[in-house]
Amino acid sequence: MVAPTPAPAPSEVSQPVDDTRTKPDQPWIVLVWNDPINLMSYVAFVLQKLFGYSREKADGLMLQVHHEGRAVVANGPRETCELHVFRLHEHGLWATMQHDL
Repeated sequence: MVAPTPAPAPSEVSQPVDDTRTKPDQPWIVLVWNDPINLMSYVAFVLQKLFGYSREKADGLMLQVHHEGRAVVANGPRETCELHVFRLHEHGLWATMQHDL
């Protein structure tokens, strides 16, 4: 008959000693880019529909896209901005996201 082997004794776990802190993720921004395909009225309509902007706010962002080539239309955590970019792409707009500087 073989004697059972004893279970190992629990070892003491020491707490981390370094003072490393993680920084929170920087906010992200969503950019809509000018394109030769979509009408300006359509861009304003999509911004109203997706973000709930007033007609005046959506028109202002659309004009910024038209005159400057791009406009920041939203900001927030990465996952939220990824969803915004996805939805803008579904509506045929050119959109990207990047860290807010």
